[in-house]
Amino acid sequence: MILNNKYLSLYFLLFFVNYSFSQETKVIAKDSTTTENLDEVIITATRTIRQLSSLPLPAQIISKKDIKRSNSIRLNDILNEQTGLITVPDFGGGEGIQLQGLDSQYTLILVDGVPLVGRSAGTLDLSRITVGNIKQIEVVKGASSSLYGSEALGGAINIITENPKYGFNGNANFRVGAFNTSDLSTTLNYKKKALGITTFLNRYSSDGYDLNENDDLKTVDPFSNYTFNTKITYNFTEATNLFVSGRYYTQNQDYIASSTLKGESDINEWNSHVKLSHKYSKKWSSYFEFYATRYKAKDYLDNVNDGSRFSNSYYNQLLIRPEIRATYSPNDTNNFIGGLGYNHETLNRTDFTAKPKFNSPYIYAQYDGDLTEKLNVILGARFDSHNKYKSQFSPKAAIRYKLNDKLAIKGSVGYGFKAPDFRQLYFDFTNATVGYTVLGYNAVSMAIPALETQGQIANIIVPVSEFEDELNPENSISINVGMDYKFYTALKFGLNLFRNNIDDLIDPRIIANKTNGQNVFSYYNVNKVYTEGLEFNSTWKPNNRLKISGGYQLLFAKDATAENAFENGEVFARENPSSPSFQLKKEDYFGLFNRSRHMANLKVFYTIPKWDVNTNLRSTYRSRYGLLDSNGNTYLDSYDDFVNGYAIIDFAINKTFYKNYEFGFGIDNLFGFTDAQNISNIAGRIIYGKLNIQF
Repeated sequence: MILNNKYLSLYFLLFFVNYSFSQETKVIAKDSTTTENLDEVIITATRTIRQLSSLPLPAQIISKKDIKRSNSIRLNDILNEQTGLITVPDFGGGEGIQLQGLDSQYTLILVDGVPLVGRSAGTLDLSRITVGNIKQIEVVKGASSSLYGSEALGGAINIITENPKYGFNGNANFRVGAFNTSDLSTTLNYKKKALGITTFLNRYSSDGYDLNENDDLKTVDPFSNYTFNTKITYNFTEATNLFVSGRYYTQNQDYIASSTLKGESDINEWNSHVKLSHKYSKKWSSYFEFYATRYKAKDYLDNVNDGSRFSNSYYNQLLIRPEIRATYSPNDTNNFIGGLGYNHETLNRTDFTAKPKFNSPYIYAQYDGDLTEKLNVILGARFDSHNKYKSQFSPKAAIRYKLNDKLAIKGSVGYGFKAPDFRQLYFDFTNATVGYTVLGYNAVSMAIPALETQGQIANIIVPVSEFEDELNPENSISINVGMDYKFYTALKFGLNLFRNNIDDLIDPRIIANKTNGQNVFSYYNVNKVYTEGLEFNSTWKPNNRLKISGGYQLLFAKDATAENAFENGEVFARENPSSPSFQLKKEDYFGLFNRSRHMANLKVFYTIPKWDVNTNLRSTYRSRYGLLDSNGNTYLDSYDDFVNGYAIIDFAINKTFYKNYEFGFGIDNLFGFTDAQNISNIAGRIIYGKLNIQF
């Protein structure tokens, strides 16, 4: 277990930092007191440009500098190292983000402010996003539906890509590593006078990996994918600007289900984004935006013995969204924004009873102002109408008060919602091997009578009449209270206490028994869950060469219904199948599945200017968690089996030659941790080399 090696990594870190300090103080004495004090700006939290240090909301920025120095190549690698974030694999092999203990389906993923689609099972796979052309990543925690609507129940992550830069320039980057994994990208940039163009191309491929050699399957099958992204900016005048961008992503992967069933899977995604902005005066500005995206996935399996087709599946989702927004700034301390838009969304998918269409007009408004020199207030709200579920009103309020030059307190409360997805409404799937059936809420009224006619229903548990109303959106009240403390310019701390109360949680339930002994499942609003805890972040940057940052999250994620069952003495367990059952206590309830009570990270970045070298050591820790109920009471309790806690340590070093050439070397997962039985997205030790060329 790699935790046994913690002292080795600590000795290595102390030795390296001590050696570097001793060398650098001999060469550059003046630089030891020089620091960079540039205020980072964030857009996602308020949809306006704001200084991160003055924001009343819990948010963070991951800079391009830190991304580049870490040598990471996919978005999931970067997010895993941030406080309160963890990527978890779904059953299809994708990786979604868990934020403040909330599932990945509750976090909105944006690229340049517009949403990505393609959540086949509620998870948007972050490993399909390259970081090669990312300018910065912005993470906003807490309900953000007041600005972004559905899917921002827990927060939003905005990936901001590079804009055109003046002149003609570019770069090429190549990384090769374990499992025959290679990442090749290039950027071409041109900007002169009114016109700017930047183009980015990335190819990423791997032979996959296998964590269990006792079967015929790989944990991850071989794949290759391409990303093409271009941006065009044109300034008609100083007041009128045009922005056009396009992105295309394609992936092909082997699809091997068994020794006798093999095939392929293909993904194709495109995004088109146009924005025309105009500034009427110092106080008034507006923009018109049009965004469209389509995500298509298909796969097949063939019988190896005779070549016959065993299965086919497809997924085709389209989103079209026009939006117009106006901004009014009467002075430097007050800002009003208002916007309205329209979402048109369709999905054509295997095992659906219909080809559904979602139409959702929306309107939003926000005030962001400094009521005094020390007090900042944000008030906002959004109204979403919809043709398939109840309309939603999403208010939010945030406040920040600066007590003195060192200490500021802040708090926010907001309403978030997650609309029922296409799957929860229209799914009509029967497992051909086992024989169970899963129906979307809107599919029940037609599918159950059809199954009865075919003689497949033995008993109806939930009457069809209960599915005549609408399935409600999941909704939450999100509360965040925190403080920012700056001991001095180089040392900063941040503390945030959070609570998310989710109502109308959509869960599957048994609605009928089949004559084959299996069940029919559908979705319904029932559970109430909550996540609460604290997040602590700190950064120490004594000079331009050294930066040390760390964070910790304490999390309690529980189902209110389960808590009542434990408190009322209704839950029992056995230590083993042959032992008698015994009653569990309230404190025996651990919480929701796949949540760790403790998570932490520590990152050390160090630069040696004399040698043109930068290096870093990054570590993350996740405490134990449970994936399933192992003693038969449907809950996760202290007598269940748990996945042991683990730590991952990554190391990277980069050396620049002749200004334009940089060689890099690194080891991800330094001590080679794997857990073949429980964790499919940690491949083991990855040794790699990298070359970057600027031109």
